[in-house]
Amino acid sequence: MSETEPNQPSGPNSANAEPQAPGSANAEPQAPDAANAASPQTSAAAGSLFQLRHEPPRWLGILAGCLCMVLCGVAWFVATTGAGEDRWLGHNQLPSIPETLERLPEVLDSDSPERHIWDNTLVSLKRVIIGFALAVAIGIPVGVAAGCFPIIRNFFAPLVLFGRNIPIAALIPLVLALFGTDETQKYMFIFVACVSFIIADTIDAVSEVAQRYVETAMTLGAARLQIVFKVLVPLAMPMVFNSLRVLFGLAFGYIMLVEFMHEGEGAGGLGFLLNIARRRSLTEYTVIIILTIPIVAYLIDQILFVTQCWLFRWKYAAVAEKSMSYRLARFVVQLFWKGKAPARPVS
Repeated sequence: MSETEPNQPSGPNSANAEPQAPGSANAEPQAPDAANAASPQTSAAAGSLFQLRHEPPRWLGILAGCLCMVLCGVAWFVATTGAGEDRWLGHNQLPSIPETLERLPEVLDSDSPERHIWDNTLVSLKRVIIGFALAVAIGIPVGVAAGCFPIIRNFFAPLVLFGRNIPIAALIPLVLALFGTDETQKYMFIFVACVSFIIADTIDAVSEVAQRYVETAMTLGAARLQIVFKVLVPLAMPMVFNSLRVLFGLAFGYIMLVEFMHEGEGAGGLGFLLNIARRRSLTEYTVIIILTIPIVAYLIDQILFVTQCWLFRWKYAAVAEKSMSYRLARFVVQLFWKGKAPARPVS
């Protein structure tokens, strides 16, 4: 019996067999995956939106955020629609959207600084910036020293533990007793409320710098202070700045706790404006202020984010390029600071 040639097929599918038409009875059925190829792709695309830690497209993320805002507005409208007892929430609980808009010109009246929302916002911001800057000026050097030298960390550990665990509202009587009710009391309240957190976050940032950087610097002959200021501090600053950015937003909320006490004429801050709205039962003022605070806080956060990306471009370059705020800020800077193009020579 002769051997079968390798290139010559044998059996029912040999070359001598007649080709079968696709529609014949003996034709092999198509694979189910090929017939339903579109269905798994559709289900996979729908399931990818809910994968763990999977970022959706940017346009879809913006659409989801807008949808949330629309639903909140619809819920507000439905809960406050009607007159008198027909409403789900009465006027003293939550004013309707038209009722809130009717009061908007009053809080935008610049002739009345005690009610003007932007004047009061600027006053609150000034207090937060001064108190927070004082806390940064004290907290970061202490935190760097404590992060570099454990004996200093052990020395400040009781104060940091006390400052991080005491309720913020409990500091109000202490600050009142020490500094009275003038502007100094507002500044020192923000300082006392924030300085412990700044020290603790700075210690953590310095401690998390890998030891291999310190060992490499020591191998190259760097002195102790050179390691601190040229290795540990530069590598820890991105994390420190990020924690400062978060803490500043909290400080903007802390200031309203002490602004309820206002002496003198003029704007007294957003906390003072909230107190006036509470005493006069002006729930519209309260709603306007509550809507204003997150807008201002978001703008401040974006400004700090752009500053963070600019100061630490080596770490946040990839994140910055995806941020619309950073690209907009870069465009504005280039628009005002870019040198004029040289004039073309006249032929």
